[in-house]
Amino acid sequence: MSGNPDFDTYRLSEDHEAIREAVRAVAEYKIAPHAAAVDEEARYPQEAHDALVASDFFAPHVGEEYGGVGADALAVCIVIEEVARVCASSSLIPAVNKLGSMPLVLAGSDEVKARYLTPLAAGESTFSYGLSEREAGSDTAAMTCRAVRDGDGWVLSGQKSWITNAGVSEYYTVLAVTDPEGARGNNITAFVVERSDEGFTFGEKERKLGIKGSPTRELHFDKVRLPGDRVVGEVGAGLKIALATLDHTRVTIGAQAVGIAQGALDQAVAYVKERQQFGRRVADFQGVQFMLADMAMELEAARQMVYVAAAKSERGDADLPFFGAAAKCFASDVAMKVTTDAVQLLGGAGYTRDFPLERMMRDAKITQIYEGTNQVQRIVMARQLLKG
Repeated sequence: MSGNPDFDTYRLSEDHEAIREAVRAVAEYKIAPHAAAVDEEARYPQEAHDALVASDFFAPHVGEEYGGVGADALAVCIVIEEVARVCASSSLIPAVNKLGSMPLVLAGSDEVKARYLTPLAAGESTFSYGLSEREAGSDTAAMTCRAVRDGDGWVLSGQKSWITNAGVSEYYTVLAVTDPEGARGNNITAFVVERSDEGFTFGEKERKLGIKGSPTRELHFDKVRLPGDRVVGEVGAGLKIALATLDHTRVTIGAQAVGIAQGALDQAVAYVKERQQFGRRVADFQGVQFMLADMAMELEAARQMVYVAAAKSERGDADLPFFGAAAKCFASDVAMKVTTDAVQLLGGAGYTRDFPLERMMRDAKITQIYEGTNQVQRIVMARQLLKG
């Protein structure tokens, strides 16, 4: 039966396995050695940034026509997973590059794509995403950031909150209301804002529980003038573009969660095999073995959900909204559970910064919150189930 080609297809391709091997080497040799310092000092992981650029894992989703490698959605997830296995903060570099630029990929004109995706593929800038506001988090349609027509261009005013890699990125996809009297959800437009635009400034870095190496700041727009060619897609279609973007990029957060959980499981297994108590290895106790088995089982279920959702993202399947939400929700809950159990297995050692598990546990928490809380993911799934 193993020779049946129908069964052989249900596995990663050799190309995907080769990508995993290559990115794991980069992660272990170029990123992992700096992960603790990046967290301790709450500084941007420049070493990881440089290593990802050098190895073409910086923005692997960008197409070959813009100088990118054109990796498919599953390959991008593998990149993010393997980097997150050693440093969650660093895994946000390829993840947010996809998030910030996905509106352009989905809806941008050829000219806009060429202008901004080409330098992204070359590693000249990260690309951030400006959707959330202080009073418009889960309720994105309630945003108050405004862009007003001014001749052939626009004047942008307002703020955005919780923006990943803000201050590092040169480019930002920003959503703003362009028709205050228009129908809710059909009155928002997407724009590209450049860091050098006059009137565009940043708030102070947020002091966070985890992913401390990835700066999170507010964006402030004080009558920022944007030329008309900065519009992404159709005027008024911004929210549809933003939500379609999240359908694709939620899968990458699931991949990040899987990577964090895998890193924690690896650390826990290595520790209990070495640690001695009551005259034998901790790994020899059945209670510990059951914990490890449950951690590995749930992690593998999460990985399979993420990979299926990534395949649906690549194909643009109609049921992607359900699978993207499900993969992100399930994988992030698994990451929180696995990292918590891993800390428990190390006991007092797991609670110290001598081991990376307390960092992984702190980092895992955000995967349940950003790109839509897991409560919102359940709303998305239920809507898909009840449609029609």
